[in-house]
Amino acid sequence: MDEAGMDVDVVVVGGGAMGSAAAWQLALKGRSVVLLEQFEEGHHVGASHGATRNFNTAYAEGDYLALVSEARNLWDRLAEETETQLLDLVGLANHGNVARLREVRTAHAERGIASQFISAKEASERWRGMVFRSDVLFVPESGRVRAAEALKTLRTSAEAHGARFEYSTPVREIRVLGEDRAVVVTDSMEITARRIVIAAGAWTSKLVGTQVPLPRLVVTQEQPAHFTPIDDSPSWPSFNHAPDPGDPRDDYWYSPVYGMLTPGEGVKAGWHGVGPVTDPDARTFEPEPVQLEALRRYAREWLPGVDAESAVPISCTYTSTANEDFLLDRFGPLVVGAGFSGHGFKFTPAIGRVLADLVDGIDAPRRFRRA
Repeated sequence: MDEAGMDVDVVVVGGGAMGSAAAWQLALKGRSVVLLEQFEEGHHVGASHGATRNFNTAYAEGDYLALVSEARNLWDRLAEETETQLLDLVGLANHGNVARLREVRTAHAERGIASQFISAKEASERWRGMVFRSDVLFVPESGRVRAAEALKTLRTSAEAHGARFEYSTPVREIRVLGEDRAVVVTDSMEITARRIVIAAGAWTSKLVGTQVPLPRLVVTQEQPAHFTPIDDSPSWPSFNHAPDPGDPRDDYWYSPVYGMLTPGEGVKAGWHGVGPVTDPDARTFEPEPVQLEALRRYAREWLPGVDAESAVPISCTYTSTANEDFLLDRFGPLVVGAGFSGHGFKFTPAIGRVLADLVDGIDAPRRFRRA
């Protein structure tokens, strides 16, 4: 950016999934938007990189189910507009803690979401690469988001509607001048805007923690891994697997496990939100060996369709709230989307809509507001 200064409706800080979705939705509304991302396009430093994420509707809470249903419609709309496949609806198998899954199934029935319980025996015959101990809640209209493609298409559509994306442009300062006016300072210029959308992931507290009454946001370095399938024959749904309460066989687990097939890379599996706390500017990118060995043990016991010793660790960040609910709220001219706690990606286009609404003074659902 070579201008000395400029004035726009909205500046979006952060070019990951949520910031890109916010810019997209704002551009669709006809707002003038500049998105600033501190790293280069396609970087691997934050939380939005990688080829795939689970697309999963296994929630019992109504506000999350409403948001994920909206996200499904918006993913389809974006895919149609950009002529890009974004969802692979291979289904998602949820197992472990059957009592919780019954709550999810009841919520699905109330909302007309297709899901069904199948026996462990039937599931084991259907998906021979996996082991099941108890009934499985299968959701056929779930599966994978093509995450890397999603980022590209969000940018493509946003720019087609007038948004401007600037990479390798760190934000050095944000100055609030009034209820409807703020300034973003970069190395090359100052941008004045009516609203600033902060979608900075692990850098949120560093960027606006002294200006906004944020909840505690804990940044961890997570380390899922890709495992090589033993052969090409087993089919792979995406999966979520919770430990069975009180079962000593699961005592070595760190958390529930999530996973999916990433075509060309292997079967991805990981613990959820239990990595070491980290400074996003001082990460080691090195796996924590005890957790990694426990993940290999999980693969040996539960994923017979993979080579458990083939684990290739992946490094990413989670930015989590205490209860894993998202923060979507406005504080004067600053709109903040943060704390997606490792389960936010599936909601991306709907979260973009919520952030765009917050810019226009429309509240987010109660669950996601700070106060």
